[in-house]
Amino acid sequence: MSPLNDRADAAGHAAIAGVDPSGAAGAVHDLDRLILLGLATDLHRRTRLGRSTARETGADRPGRGAAHEADVVASDLGAAPRHRWIAGHWLAALHEAGLVGRDAAGRYHDLHAPRRAELATARTRMEAARLALGYPAELAELMLRSLRLLPALLRDEIGVQALLYPDGEPATAEAVYRGNVISRYLNTAAAEVLRDLAARATRSLRILELGAGIGATTADLLPVLAGRPVEFYLFTDLSPFFLDTARRRFDAGFLRYALLDIARDLPRRPGELDLVVAATMAHNAPHIGRLLGQVAGLLAPGGRVLLIETVREHPQSLTSMPFALSTQDGPPRRLDGRAGTTRTYLSRAEWLSALEGSGLRVEVDLPRPGDPLTALSQRLLVATR
Repeated sequence: MSPLNDRADAAGHAAIAGVDPSGAAGAVHDLDRLILLGLATDLHRRTRLGRSTARETGADRPGRGAAHEADVVASDLGAAPRHRWIAGHWLAALHEAGLVGRDAAGRYHDLHAPRRAELATARTRMEAARLALGYPAELAELMLRSLRLLPALLRDEIGVQALLYPDGEPATAEAVYRGNVISRYLNTAAAEVLRDLAARATRSLRILELGAGIGATTADLLPVLAGRPVEFYLFTDLSPFFLDTARRRFDAGFLRYALLDIARDLPRRPGELDLVVAATMAHNAPHIGRLLGQVAGLLAPGGRVLLIETVREHPQSLTSMPFALSTQDGPPRRLDGRAGTTRTYLSRAEWLSALEGSGLRVEVDLPRPGDPLTALSQRLLVATR
């Protein structure tokens, strides 16, 4: 990998000095386990999976409870039409964790019923895991609040913004996208990439950020540009809410703002951009290859695309992320290798292949193999045209 990879890695680790990530894998497991047990508890309480016995119709061998399709479970939960797919998504995760059985027809049975002591232990371990990972209290509260609000979320009585912005305050969203150890590492490493790009620039920089959201990565990139020639930094998002928030938060003369839906089209600036930033959002594209091909076409020779991406869906996001992804028609529309599944994220290998297939050369791929931070399944990927 390139010398830039080394410098970005060093900068990222300097930003989290004092945090020992050696126990990250165990801590992630404990956070995941809490959510899985919480889901099992809710489904056991509110669906026929919790009432099934071997005597019910549908049981096909003694000792096993009746088997039910995911759609039946969604009905039991009272899920709104656009959220019905989430029940199947949860059941698949519970099955992978060994907490519910699945027969050859894809029906579910014998849901694990967590005991009170088991839940109490998971809650205690969650707090220890939070502290071990250097996560702020808001992240733990988000997980617990999402479990409490599952019925209202599924019925579409409240939206995911109620989780990320309780009482309209941004502290929880900041904790998710900025105030945690992996975000600090990745955002600081990303800033080092921009510093390198700015030092090499022979003209004023032209930068586009896609789906910038609350500006969690933007906040680390903008200081790098202070005092440097920048023609524009175009901050885009699908929601006017985030654009208005950014206008109040950031103060730089070169900042511009625009509504943009990456599923429709990108700005028409072929061969003009020096950097395209997409932090924790490119997975929302219906077809990753098409998106990266469009991005490559926007870059000037030597221009870079900077991605921060989750490369594995952890159970701890199951009670929040699916609700953000639901469309009016149900699950998100996928036209690439995720088509026909409820997968949200690409693996590291899939991202590397997609970048290279778009004519981009990967220069940064962090965290390094063997780094304990890899257990958190978020990565910085930088590729050059």
